[in-house]
Amino acid sequence: MPRSDRLTRGPGGSLVVEVRPQCLYRFPRGRRFPDAVARSRNGVYERFLHVSGRPVLTRAWEGNRGEVAIAAMPAPAAWLAGGDREPASRAELEGAIERIRHALGVDDDMRPFMRRFRSHPLLRPLIRRMPGYRVKRTPNAWEAFAWAVTEQLIESTRAAMIQRRIVRNWGPVLSFEGRARPLADVPCAATVAGLAPAELAALDLAPKRALALIKAAREVASGRCDPSDPAGDRRLRAISEIGPWTMQVLALNGRGDFDSLPAGDLAYVKLVGHLAELGRRATVAEVEEYFLPYEPYRGLAGRFMLAGLGAALKEQPKLAYHPANPEFEAA
Repeated sequence: MPRSDRLTRGPGGSLVVEVRPQCLYRFPRGRRFPDAVARSRNGVYERFLHVSGRPVLTRAWEGNRGEVAIAAMPAPAAWLAGGDREPASRAELEGAIERIRHALGVDDDMRPFMRRFRSHPLLRPLIRRMPGYRVKRTPNAWEAFAWAVTEQLIESTRAAMIQRRIVRNWGPVLSFEGRARPLADVPCAATVAGLAPAELAALDLAPKRALALIKAAREVASGRCDPSDPAGDRRLRAISEIGPWTMQVLALNGRGDFDSLPAGDLAYVKLVGHLAELGRRATVAEVEEYFLPYEPYRGLAGRFMLAGLGAALKEQPKLAYHPANPEFEAA
């Protein structure tokens, strides 16, 4: 952790760090999480996750002076529904804090991006309107990859339903005393690797993608590749049904790569068709060409545009047809 952070011990063996964002930051108050693995209410973000297999409860909130406090505590054994009850160590609690920092984007330095595009005719008004905007990310790369597979070629609401079913069936659960709804974590790669494709297909995941997700989980669980490390991308891309869009989503949502643009997403196909005045939806190649001048912030610029202009371009399917897109599957 940076030396400027203030790290203290809290109740229940917890660790609390206070982070001061490097530039204006918008805390996720009341944000909805479609996969239901995190929640934000009454000004507190809450997420249950695992670090090195140890269960950790994390919370984050905004302080009075603009700082963001992130707390991590070993999940009490009485709250766990089976699984590993070994308490998390200090190192694992610190690891959990790092993951939440990543997910919330509190350490993102947006100043170089803002300086570069402060006179840009399209981005300038969006940046001024959303100065604290951050790209939504997952606490770990495996989660981003798994969810990208479930989102291929289907409506976002349907994908979220599949994700919730996966979590409900195989995700570790943390039950709070006196609370009706528990928190659950995304099942780890080892858990998914042990499933049969039919089990995932029964939750409405397409059979081909169910098989692809299990094959990828086996690669990750065996240690042959790590989704957080681009060096393992070749092994993941070798799996049928895993194409460029999935890997681009992994890089942006899982690794925090601001230059990764999921160009095959229908939202961008519509956006570029509109902005470039094509009179039609753009092709994937045209989307990539349009965003070339924004390098190395193509993904970040794209998210700003979608957040600011997306109301008129709302998409349902996640990918658009293009013959060069290997993830396209004819209906």
